[in-house]
Amino acid sequence: MQIQWYPGHMHKASKEIKKTLPQVDVIIEVLDARIPFSSTNPMLSTLRGDKPCIKVLSKSDLADPELTVQWQTYLEQEQGVRSLAISSLQPATLKQLPELCRTLFPVKAKSLKGIHAMIVGIPNAGKSTLINILAKRIIAKTGNEPAITKHQQRINLGDGIVLSDTPGVLWPNITNRNSGYRLAATGAIKDTAMQNDDVAHFTAEYLLSAYPQLLKTRYQLDILPETADELLDVIGKKRGCLRGGGHVDMDKVSKLLLTELRSGNLGGITLETPAMMELEMVETQHLQAEKMAERAKRKEQRRAKRK
Repeated sequence: MQIQWYPGHMHKASKEIKKTLPQVDVIIEVLDARIPFSSTNPMLSTLRGDKPCIKVLSKSDLADPELTVQWQTYLEQEQGVRSLAISSLQPATLKQLPELCRTLFPVKAKSLKGIHAMIVGIPNAGKSTLINILAKRIIAKTGNEPAITKHQQRINLGDGIVLSDTPGVLWPNITNRNSGYRLAATGAIKDTAMQNDDVAHFTAEYLLSAYPQLLKTRYQLDILPETADELLDVIGKKRGCLRGGGHVDMDKVSKLLLTELRSGNLGGITLETPAMMELEMVETQHLQAEKMAERAKRKEQRRAKRK
């Protein structure tokens, strides 16, 4: 599906990033480990050019550990960047980030100027939590909803590293047919931007295919339903998400499933794999080419009518 959600402050943030980039030594892009592809902003990739980049997979405690390793291998071998999986529940993993920056610029780390790093990422990817732990004080506001940080700021982390924080930036158009659903499922997009039942249906369908045992365990199911609709119906009845007449309240059960996914109550779940994304990228390119051809055809038809 294609969605558009681009608040005004995000447009301003993009301009600020462009302005600051010439002074930056390294880009730190914070990704959600559950959706490493969908939480990568293609606009940021274009902006950074050939500057060194560290891709940080945050919230790794909520993700599938085996797929996190797959994604790190893919990012380093296919995209030529450094990667690091972190979790706020394990502060030691976060402390590896400054050391990784210093290994990239050993001379600058010892100079008076130090290393200037810029941290970027989509909303609600865990960027502010990371900054607060690195700075050892509350600098950035945190919250389990997107669009908390509104302005760029500079933070001296000590030991030769200065960090520029930026507001979370989404790109204007999300063209991949599934990325919008994944962003919504993990909370990167405000719940008001999409219908909860649509997002929950997409999520349930994926979980039935990729994580059937986790569903059985969490919802105490002996036999799994075959479809997403049936799964949501069963969960709704088990959890009392009912309305008049004993019918399942689809909005309530949808919110329940998404809340349990986001909190990690279902277990470690990753909503995409490198192989899936390779296929979806090809599909998206084909769809975009078809749309461009259709636009050109309509344009030519309008031209012919005017003659």
